Amino acid sequence: MSLDVGAPGGASLTGGGEPWTLIFVRELRHPPAVVWEALTDPVELEQWAPFSAARDLDQPGATVLTMDDGDERVDLPAEVRVVEPPAVLEYSWGADLLRWELEAYGEGTRLTLRHTLVEPTDPASVATGWHLCVAALQRLLDGDPHGVIRGRDALDHGFAALREAYAEML
Repeated sequence: MSLDVGAPGGASLTGGGEPWTLIFVRELRHPPAVVWEALTDPVELEQWAPFSAARDLDQPGATVLTMDDGDERVDLPAEVRVVEPPAVLEYSWGADLLRWELEAYGEGTRLTLRHTLVEPTDPASVATGWHLCVAALQRLLDGDPHGVIRGRDALDHGFAALREAYAEML
């Protein structure tokens, strides 16, 4: 099944070294409460996020987020820190910190993800990964799920070209 991932954009970096924060912004066609459910419900996360969640993320406390890439699975500790439905969700993901901010935007939602990375990595690849995940999220919210795009599967969805575009942008 084909997925139109759209053009790169809506990404910027703050911080000059480690840690640094990728700010990724998208307008979604659904209200904040609907987007919130997709950010917190493990069944919905399994359909678009780069990890699966051991529990619902709508309550503070410890959990595990599992990275899946084919047969490879890596469990990373997580701590849900801020839960302000349907506006702010913040949790650690291994050493990283993810902060999702949702605000009403017309009939939809402006989603802002602040992904703070402690470990050295390639910002363009991180932006590309979130770009593909949020494209899958939009399809899920539209009621036409594409399925999750994780790990090496991203190569089949234009990862290389998107990564190159984000490298020029960031």
